[in-house]
Order: sequence, then C-alpha cells, then structure tokens
Amino acid sequence: MATWLGEDGMDAFSYLSVLVSLILGLAITEVLEGLRNVIQARARLRSYWPGLLWAALVMVLAVQSWWAMYDLRLRSDWTFPDFAAVLAQTIVLYLLAALVLPEHRGEGDVDLRAHYDAQRRWFFSLLVLLIVASLARHWVLLGDLQHGADLAFHGVFALLGFGGIVLAGARWQAVLALAGAALIFAYIALLFMRLG
Repeated sequence: MATWLGEDGMDAFSYLSVLVSLILGLAITEVLEGLRNVIQARARLRSYWPGLLWAALVMVLAVQSWWAMYDLRLRSDWTFPDFAAVLAQTIVLYLLAALVLPEHRGEGDVDLRAHYDAQRRWFFSLLVLLIVASLARHWVLLGDLQHGADLAFHGVFALLGFGGIVLAGARWQAVLALAGAALIFAYIALLFMRLG
C-alpha cells in the first residue's frame, strides 16, 4: 500500500493529525485550567466529587482518543469526509472538556454542584454525541460499526449518557460518575492497553 508523501516528506496522517492533536491538547488544557481554578479557589469552594471525577474522566478520554488514533497512521487514502469524521469526534470531546468545570477567576464562591447541575444535560448530551461521533467515525473510515466488546461499550456509554440527561438526583449522579469511571477504565484495559 503506497503512502502519500508531500514534498517535505510528510505523510497524510502526520499532516492531518496535527489539527486533531491541537484540539485534544486544548481539551486537556480546558480540564487542567478548570482544576487549577478549583485549587486556587479552594478556600471558597463548595466541592462536588462527581463533577471532579467527570473532569478526570474527560481528561482520560482525551488521552485515550489520542492514543487510539495512532492506528489511523496506517491509512493512506484520506478523504475530506474521513478527516471530518475524525475531527467531529475530537471537537465534541473538546466541548465536553469546556463544560466539565466552571471557568472561574473571580473572588466569589465556586459551587461545583451548582455548575454540575446547570451543565448536566448539556454535558451528558455531548457524551451521547461523542458516542455517536465515535460510531460515525468508525462507519466512515471502515464502512461498518464497531464489533463485539467495542460496540457493547459504546452502547453502555450511550445508556449512561441518557441516564445523566434524565436522572437529576444526587445519588443517581454519583452512581453514574462511578459507573462512568468503571466503564472507561475497563474499556481501556480490555481494548487499548497497547499502542498500535
């Protein structure tokens, strides 16, 4: 299989992955800045552990996405729809990162529970959209849906996202955060422990 190389010797994946890496880097930056703001406001902070756990999980998802995209280096016949499908998933992940923690630099109190409650439906809607974007990316690039455990994990993640949208109670949100952590770490452990 021939690989496209530009005049500078850069293959298509190396070129296209720059933008994807930038967006994933921005997603990680969003979470880190949110955590920095939380730490700096700790004296005025009303903490809420499910929100903090989701922040950590969004960071893990961003790193896992970057890790998993290494397999795309083998693809040589890129089209704009192929790249758009990859980019769409990355953009949704960035938006998740932008919502997960409050943007706070003032002197007032920081209420993570109030922020979580205000953003919950948008956050979990984006989580469902991330699953749809992941399935669409696979469909566009490979012409089918994921198989076996990968497809099952996507289905469970989607159900978790819908649960987050409709279940407003604090106990439900705590259960969903813990389930999200278990699912993400099981997904990585079973399907993405080794690079490429």
